[in-house]
Amino acid sequence: MSTSNMAVTPNAIRQQLAALANSGGSHKDQAERYRSILDSLLTLTSEDLIETLKVFIEAIVNENVSLVISRQILTDVSTQLTNLPDFISKAVSHYTLDKVQPRVISFEEQVASIRQHLADIYEREQCWREAANVLVGIPLETGQKQYSVDYKLETYLKIARLYLENDDPVQAEAFINRASLLQAESKNEQLQIYYKVCYARVLDYRRKFIEAAQRYNELSYRSIIHEDERMTALRNALICTVLASAGQQRSRMLATLFKDERCQQLPAYAILEKMYLDRIIRSSELQEFAILLQPHQKATTTDGSTILERAVIEHNLLSASKLYNNITFEELGALLEIPPTKAEKIASQMITEGRMNGYIDQIDSIVHFETREVLPQWDKQIQSLCYQVNQIIEKMTNSEPEWIAKALEEQMVH
Repeated sequence: MSTSNMAVTPNAIRQQLAALANSGGSHKDQAERYRSILDSLLTLTSEDLIETLKVFIEAIVNENVSLVISRQILTDVSTQLTNLPDFISKAVSHYTLDKVQPRVISFEEQVASIRQHLADIYEREQCWREAANVLVGIPLETGQKQYSVDYKLETYLKIARLYLENDDPVQAEAFINRASLLQAESKNEQLQIYYKVCYARVLDYRRKFIEAAQRYNELSYRSIIHEDERMTALRNALICTVLASAGQQRSRMLATLFKDERCQQLPAYAILEKMYLDRIIRSSELQEFAILLQPHQKATTTDGSTILERAVIEHNLLSASKLYNNITFEELGALLEIPPTKAEKIASQMITEGRMNGYIDQIDSIVHFETREVLPQWDKQIQSLCYQVNQIIEKMTNSEPEWIAKALEEQMVH
């Protein structure tokens, strides 16, 4: 059944489709005729194309058409949709999904393919939530079709990423958790990395900064990742560590990063160094670091301070506890550049949560810091001294390499 361009109108197509539905012939012959009609209507201009494609789809998913043929032709349609302009493809995709909904179980593969394509269109338009919702409609666990582990994992990760782009970390976490159950079964290393990146970002968005830092740091050592991306992961690890609540976990992460020579190339290194060496950080020193933060990291906490301000206040409090045996609320407030009542409240919270040793004397308005064991303090001071000596030697090596080489040689002789 050939069709000339003159006859390609919605009505003409309807007539051809009706005639085809009532004609006999093998499945193969009928499928070829449907393909011939599809090829001819794809030559239409965009205005007519949408309406004519809708007519065609309505006909092929009709229950009177053999399911074998319907599936084949709908697969061809879903392939052709990827070659059409987005606005046509989007309209036809939505129409197709609505039409097959009552019999969706019969067209699972085709529906999944159309949904993936529709999500790509929404993503190009930066309609993140719509893209995610379209993918959520694929019945990965409840359908009759058995999807591969990698297909399910990749789809869940894509949904999580899209929800993150839409600033919805709660939904993103729900789909990352589904992906977690599958990632151990996947042998695809690229997908494993994609999972780790997504998971780190979800933790970051959920303000679980220390867990995010650990994930980012782990990624920074993966040789499968390009070096630039490894450095980005390391930078993210450093930023998340600085933003994390003060305490033992954060101290361990600061030590790990401080000993990683690659961190010296990062713009945030100055803050890392001060934090690791327990130095007080002034708010004026934070401007350069604040520029590196992403929008979700600039949020304010319940007490009105930003996440960064809060993290630095806690760090400074911990540093103060190593400098003083006790301090008045007034003096502590001045040291931390915050009101005395706020200083008292944060100190109280950190002591209660076991992140700082000490107690509060409400009557005299004094915070007493409990003395640590002497040895760890000595260790820290010796470590700090060794670090500073090392810095001096490095500078001397750069300016007087010959003198240093000679001095080292003489030392070896003795």
